[in-house]
Amino acid sequence: MSLTATPRKTPVGGSTPPAIANSLTAGKLPRFAPLGVLLGSFAVTSAFFAILAAADGSEFNIAGAVFFGVILYGIVIWVVSRLIEGPRKAADRLVTALVATAFTIALLPLISVAFTTVVNGLPRFDVAFFTQSMRNVVGAGGGALHAIMGTLLITGAATLISVPVGLLTALYLVEYGRGRLKHAITFFVDVMTGIPSIVAGLFAFALFALITGDPGYRSGLGGAVALSVLMIPVVVRSSEEMLKLVPNELREASYALGVPKWLTILKVVLPTSIAGIITGIMISIARVIGETAPLLIIAGFTTSMNYNLFSERMMTLPVFVYTQYMNQGTDTQAYIDRAWAGALTLILIVALLNVIARIVAKAFSPKTGR
Repeated sequence: MSLTATPRKTPVGGSTPPAIANSLTAGKLPRFAPLGVLLGSFAVTSAFFAILAAADGSEFNIAGAVFFGVILYGIVIWVVSRLIEGPRKAADRLVTALVATAFTIALLPLISVAFTTVVNGLPRFDVAFFTQSMRNVVGAGGGALHAIMGTLLITGAATLISVPVGLLTALYLVEYGRGRLKHAITFFVDVMTGIPSIVAGLFAFALFALITGDPGYRSGLGGAVALSVLMIPVVVRSSEEMLKLVPNELREASYALGVPKWLTILKVVLPTSIAGIITGIMISIARVIGETAPLLIIAGFTTSMNYNLFSERMMTLPVFVYTQYMNQGTDTQAYIDRAWAGALTLILIVALLNVIARIVAKAFSPKTGR
């Protein structure tokens, strides 16, 4: 039996039947229409808030412009999509806009802080700021070279202390740890993760005061020890999770070839997880580089250059920002400008560390292709 298509009968009078409306085959917005609507919404809300700022002489509210711009985008894209694409696609675009709105709300504090820091920090973001210290400067001028060098030296020393301890602890927990000792180490690592930063500073201060017998001891090394107390649990946790992601089949294949356990860890486990480990280390550095309280206690503050971690006070960027803002002189604006420039420098250093972490993770990640 053959199947043949039955021709559609033409009604009397020769007219064709009306087309059946189908929501699945309705019109479709151009590919870049949502982006155009979003940019247009931002332009409208930005113009509105710019007019408000000009009217009352206040600063431009970027957080409000972004928030209401996303809200306006959700309304406009839903209306346009309902008129052109139908109710089904409009509902889909509305839900997508609501998700984008929730994401934007979460980002609003970051957007506001970044925008405010950039606007207020640019006036002193000059060559002098990166080539001069605050020695003998009581008004305008000066820079944060001594604070930048102190931050790099103290954070670098803290990294040298924390990475070996944290990585070896993670290796023990994953590869060797068993029983009560493993659970005890895990418990104390969790406790250390939540300790206040001021406690780390007090611990380092008490430790060096007892060792040296000097109740007024201040040094960059003490600051590095305080930061390492905060870094070690982050390194342990991130490295532990990365080591757990290494498939056991790789370890078993190495053992089957007669390779000892320590060499399997060195040649198989660590190279496989090195990208995630380095990313975790960079995150831990970014976590502690902005700490102020522990460094204010044990490293102190100074207006002069100090390259010696083992002697005398050493300035860091967070403490520099704090002292410039809290101890303003007669030229108030000069101190505030230096504080904002220091904050902007600190944000850029953290952003650079995150970029380096992404690049390193991509470079060292295992290659799956042939």
